[in-house]
Amino acid sequence: MAAQPVIRTERLTLRPFRLEDAKDVQRLAGSKAIADTTARVPHPYEDGMAEKWIKSHRGLFRRRKAVIYAVTRSDTKKLVGAIGLELHMADERAEIGYWIGRRYWNRGYATEAAEAMLMYGFMELGLKRIYAHHMKRNPSSGRVMQKIGMKREGLLRQHLKKGRRFEDLVFYGILREEF
Repeated sequence: MAAQPVIRTERLTLRPFRLEDAKDVQRLAGSKAIADTTARVPHPYEDGMAEKWIKSHRGLFRRRKAVIYAVTRSDTKKLVGAIGLELHMADERAEIGYWIGRRYWNRGYATEAAEAMLMYGFMELGLKRIYAHHMKRNPSSGRVMQKIGMKREGLLRQHLKKGRRFEDLVFYGILREEF
Protein backbone atom coordinates (compact mmCIF):
# COMPACT_ATOMS: atom_id res chain seq x y z
CA MET A 1 0.00 0.00 0.00
CA ALA A 2 1.26 3.46 -0.87
CA ALA A 3 2.08 6.04 1.78
CA GLN A 4 -0.81 7.86 3.42
CA PRO A 5 -1.52 10.89 1.22
CA VAL A 6 -1.85 14.48 2.37
CA ILE A 7 -5.30 15.92 1.63
CA ARG A 8 -5.86 19.64 1.08
CA THR A 9 -9.16 21.51 1.26
CA GLU A 10 -9.94 25.20 0.97
CA ARG A 11 -8.74 26.01 4.51
CA LEU A 12 -7.31 22.77 5.88
CA THR A 13 -4.48 20.32 5.41
CA LEU A 14 -5.15 16.75 6.52
CA ARG A 15 -1.83 15.01 7.08
CA PRO A 16 -0.49 12.04 9.00
CA PHE A 17 0.20 12.80 12.66
CA ARG A 18 3.80 13.29 13.76
CA LEU A 19 5.22 12.66 17.23
CA GLU A 20 5.78 16.40 17.65
CA ASP A 21 1.96 16.79 17.56
CA ALA A 22 1.63 14.86 20.84
CA LYS A 23 1.59 17.88 23.16
CA ASP A 24 -1.09 19.59 21.07
CA VAL A 25 -3.13 16.38 20.92
CA GLN A 26 -2.95 16.04 24.70
CA ARG A 27 -3.94 19.69 25.19
CA LEU A 28 -6.79 19.73 22.66
CA ALA A 29 -8.20 16.22 23.13
CA GLY A 30 -7.58 16.43 26.87
CA SER A 31 -10.35 18.97 27.26
CA LYS A 32 -13.17 17.51 29.33
CA ALA A 33 -15.64 18.80 26.69
CA ILE A 34 -13.98 16.61 24.02
CA ALA A 35 -13.81 13.47 26.14
CA ASP A 36 -17.38 13.96 27.35
CA THR A 37 -18.91 13.69 23.87
CA THR A 38 -16.62 11.17 22.16
CA ALA A 39 -16.62 7.41 22.58
CA ARG A 40 -12.87 6.82 22.65
CA VAL A 41 -11.14 9.95 23.94
CA PRO A 42 -10.15 9.44 27.60
CA HIS A 43 -10.19 11.95 30.43
CA PRO A 44 -7.82 12.70 31.94
CA TYR A 45 -5.58 12.50 28.88
CA GLU A 46 -2.40 11.41 30.60
CA ASP A 47 1.23 11.89 29.59
CA GLY A 48 2.34 9.35 26.99
CA MET A 49 -1.16 8.58 25.68
CA ALA A 50 -0.85 10.86 22.66
CA GLU A 51 2.54 9.45 21.70
CA LYS A 52 1.26 5.87 21.96
CA TRP A 53 -1.81 6.74 19.86
CA ILE A 54 0.26 8.50 17.17
CA LYS A 55 2.74 5.60 17.00
CA SER A 56 -0.14 3.20 16.27
CA HIS A 57 -1.28 5.02 13.12
CA ARG A 58 1.28 3.76 10.61
CA GLY A 59 0.63 0.10 11.40
CA LEU A 60 -3.14 0.58 11.26
CA PHE A 61 -2.79 2.22 7.85
CA ARG A 62 -0.39 -0.44 6.55
CA ARG A 63 -2.77 -3.23 7.67
CA ARG A 64 -5.74 -1.33 6.13
CA LYS A 65 -7.48 -1.11 9.49
CA ALA A 66 -7.64 2.68 9.77
CA VAL A 67 -6.46 5.94 8.27
CA ILE A 68 -6.07 8.77 10.79
CA TYR A 69 -5.33 12.39 9.97
CA ALA A 70 -4.22 15.47 11.82
CA VAL A 71 -6.59 18.30 10.88
CA THR A 72 -4.47 21.43 10.53
CA ARG A 73 -5.14 24.95 9.33
CA SER A 74 -3.35 25.46 6.02
CA ASP A 75 -2.41 29.08 6.81
CA THR A 76 -0.97 28.64 10.32
CA LYS A 77 -0.18 24.88 10.24
CA LYS A 78 -1.80 24.67 13.71
CA LEU A 79 -3.42 21.42 14.75
CA VAL A 80 -7.17 21.87 15.24
CA GLY A 81 -8.28 18.24 15.59
CA ALA A 82 -8.28 14.72 14.21
CA ILE A 83 -10.35 12.75 11.73
CA GLY A 84 -10.16 9.20 10.53
CA LEU A 85 -11.77 6.19 8.97
CA GLU A 86 -11.91 2.84 10.76
CA LEU A 87 -11.76 0.52 7.76
CA HIS A 88 -13.65 -2.71 7.17
CA MET A 89 -12.30 -3.43 3.71
CA ALA A 90 -13.89 -6.90 3.32
CA ASP A 91 -17.27 -5.15 3.48
CA GLU A 92 -16.08 -2.02 1.61
CA ARG A 93 -17.19 0.21 4.48
CA ALA A 94 -15.71 2.49 7.09
CA GLU A 95 -16.74 4.39 10.18
CA ILE A 96 -15.74 8.04 10.21
CA GLY A 97 -14.81 9.65 13.50
CA TYR A 98 -13.49 13.07 14.41
CA TRP A 99 -12.85 15.58 17.14
CA ILE A 100 -12.07 19.27 16.88
CA GLY A 101 -10.42 21.20 19.70
CA ARG A 102 -12.94 23.30 21.61
CA ARG A 103 -11.31 26.61 20.72
CA TYR A 104 -11.91 25.76 17.04
CA TRP A 105 -15.60 24.84 17.29
CA ASN A 106 -18.24 26.52 15.13
CA ARG A 107 -15.87 27.37 12.28
CA GLY A 108 -16.87 24.58 9.89
CA TYR A 109 -13.61 22.65 10.27
CA ALA A 110 -15.28 19.32 11.11
CA THR A 111 -17.59 19.58 8.09
CA GLU A 112 -14.77 20.56 5.73
CA ALA A 113 -12.52 17.74 6.96
CA ALA A 114 -15.37 15.19 6.88
CA GLU A 115 -16.26 16.06 3.28
CA ALA A 116 -12.62 15.48 2.34
CA MET A 117 -12.64 12.12 4.13
CA LEU A 118 -15.77 11.01 2.27
CA MET A 119 -14.08 11.89 -1.03
CA TYR A 120 -10.94 9.99 -0.03
CA GLY A 121 -12.90 6.97 1.21
CA PHE A 122 -15.13 6.68 -1.84
CA MET A 123 -12.74 7.74 -4.60
CA GLU A 124 -9.35 6.53 -3.35
CA LEU A 125 -10.21 3.58 -1.13
CA GLY A 126 -13.19 2.40 -3.20
CA LEU A 127 -15.55 2.16 -0.25
CA LYS A 128 -19.24 1.45 -0.80
CA ARG A 129 -20.49 2.89 2.53
CA ILE A 130 -19.31 5.28 5.23
CA TYR A 131 -21.17 5.60 8.50
CA ALA A 132 -20.87 7.47 11.78
CA HIS A 133 -22.55 7.91 15.12
CA HIS A 134 -22.86 10.59 17.75
CA MET A 135 -24.19 10.73 21.26
CA LYS A 136 -27.77 11.92 21.20
CA ARG A 137 -26.89 14.75 23.60
CA ASN A 138 -24.32 16.06 21.09
CA PRO A 139 -26.51 17.25 18.19
CA SER A 140 -23.69 19.45 16.81
CA SER A 141 -21.90 16.34 15.64
CA GLY A 142 -25.09 15.15 14.00
CA ARG A 143 -25.35 18.44 12.11
CA VAL A 144 -21.89 17.79 10.64
CA MET A 145 -23.11 14.40 9.43
CA GLN A 146 -26.21 15.95 7.89
CA LYS A 147 -24.19 18.71 6.16
CA ILE A 148 -21.99 16.13 4.41
CA GLY A 149 -25.02 14.29 3.07
CA MET A 150 -25.34 11.44 5.53
CA LYS A 151 -28.81 10.12 6.30
CA ARG A 152 -30.01 9.27 9.78
CA GLU A 153 -30.34 5.51 10.01
CA GLY A 154 -31.36 4.88 13.58
CA LEU A 155 -30.99 5.24 17.31
CA LEU A 156 -29.37 2.68 19.58
CA ARG A 157 -30.69 3.31 23.07
CA GLN A 158 -28.23 3.14 25.99
CA HIS A 159 -25.69 1.57 23.65
CA LEU A 160 -22.49 3.05 25.08
CA LYS A 161 -21.38 3.43 28.67
CA LYS A 162 -19.33 6.60 29.09
CA GLY A 163 -18.16 6.91 32.66
CA ARG A 164 -21.22 6.08 34.76
CA ARG A 165 -23.75 7.14 32.15
CA PHE A 166 -25.34 5.08 29.39
CA GLU A 167 -25.54 6.97 26.11
CA ASP A 168 -28.02 6.78 23.26
CA LEU A 169 -26.19 6.74 19.92
CA VAL A 170 -27.62 8.19 16.71
CA PHE A 171 -26.32 6.53 13.54
CA TYR A 172 -25.88 8.08 10.10
CA GLY A 173 -24.65 6.63 6.82
CA ILE A 174 -23.97 7.47 3.21
CA LEU A 175 -23.45 5.25 0.17
CA ARG A 176 -20.97 5.99 -2.61
CA GLU A 177 -23.78 6.59 -5.14
CA GLU A 178 -25.34 9.18 -2.80
CA PHE A 179 -22.13 11.18 -2.51
